[in-house]
Amino acid sequence: MVAADLPIGDRIRHFRGGRRQDAVAGLVGITPDYLSQIERGLKVPSLPILYALAQELGVPTAALLSEQPPAEEQAADNAEAAVGRALLGCGPAHHADPLQASVLRDRVRAAWQSWQTSPDRFSKAAETLPGLVADTENAVRAARAGNEPVERRALLRAAADLYCLLRSYLRRSGRVDLALLAADRAMRAAEDADDSLRIAAAQWNLGHVLLAVGRPTEAEELALRAAEQAAAARMPQSHRVAMTGALQLVAVVAAARRRRWWEARERLTRHAAPAARAVSDDSNLAWTVFGPTNVALHAVSIEMEAGETGEALHTADSIDTTGLPSLERKFTFGLEVAACHSQRRDDAAALLALLSLEAIAPQDLARTPLARQLVLTVIRRARAMHARQAEQLAVRIGLV
Repeated sequence: MVAADLPIGDRIRHFRGGRRQDAVAGLVGITPDYLSQIERGLKVPSLPILYALAQELGVPTAALLSEQPPAEEQAADNAEAAVGRALLGCGPAHHADPLQASVLRDRVRAAWQSWQTSPDRFSKAAETLPGLVADTENAVRAARAGNEPVERRALLRAAADLYCLLRSYLRRSGRVDLALLAADRAMRAAEDADDSLRIAAAQWNLGHVLLAVGRPTEAEELALRAAEQAAAARMPQSHRVAMTGALQLVAVVAAARRRRWWEARERLTRHAAPAARAVSDDSNLAWTVFGPTNVALHAVSIEMEAGETGEALHTADSIDTTGLPSLERKFTFGLEVAACHSQRRDDAAALLALLSLEAIAPQDLARTPLARQLVLTVIRRARAMHARQAEQLAVRIGLV
């Protein structure tokens, strides 16, 4: 059994197993070099060659083809779809009596804590989020019809926090369409609650969705405008500094995505880093994980995207992520380190980084497209021992 998105070349290599490449190529009537290029994704076999390979490998021709099911079938019955149905009001039944704000707040906090720290966070989120969304929607509807403004504002704050969590979950699950909807819901709830901190957090979340859908210019404009608003907002000074810094990091990423490396570096140094130093430690205000360590991780990201892998790895060597409150940021950092090693064709180091990521966040590794691609690259390119280890890893994460 192989994953539906596994490329043809990797499927052929998988079914070839331990058989020698030159032996299979000779029996099919092609050169070993041509088969090697097919397996590495450099050549696409013609239908007659594909049929001959399937015959020689003892599998149906269809087994060598990548088969992506239609989008509507793929999303029909999975955890992300269940969360999406709840977000659209078609989810599980809510409690008969609306939840109190204090109860809802605690449940949302627990969900956020699990999302940021649990190695099986996707499974746990899939179990808790549909019901939590339904209960939140029910409580907010009841509060809007009531005459208790303090309770209504408290419920809206909890709702804004939940929608920000949904944004993160849905984006990481590949449902950026629903992530955009969740980010908008967070903004509406924060504005209705007239809560400056949560308005800034909702804008931070919306900026990340815009980055995910390939709209870095809009993300940068939003983040810089929101940073100005946060700097002048009615909230404690420490909150203003942290949220302004977090929004500046969104602008940093946006500049890097637009290949404006120097601007990204300058903004990181002149705006985000001073704010992080003022925060003094790795706070987790509004679940943004803003602080000195996160700023340092963004420095690695810039250099990796710019292709300056040596500088990125040098910077990464000095970063200690053990105190970071977010598993997601630790995973992203480790994945970027693996990508840098892969760009430098150091497949042994890339594999070691990937195995380390499997130990801390196996579900993230299985779900992240870049991680899956790096595993396949090691299989295609590394020496036999490392390629075998990568093949075993591919089995564990569901690639084959």
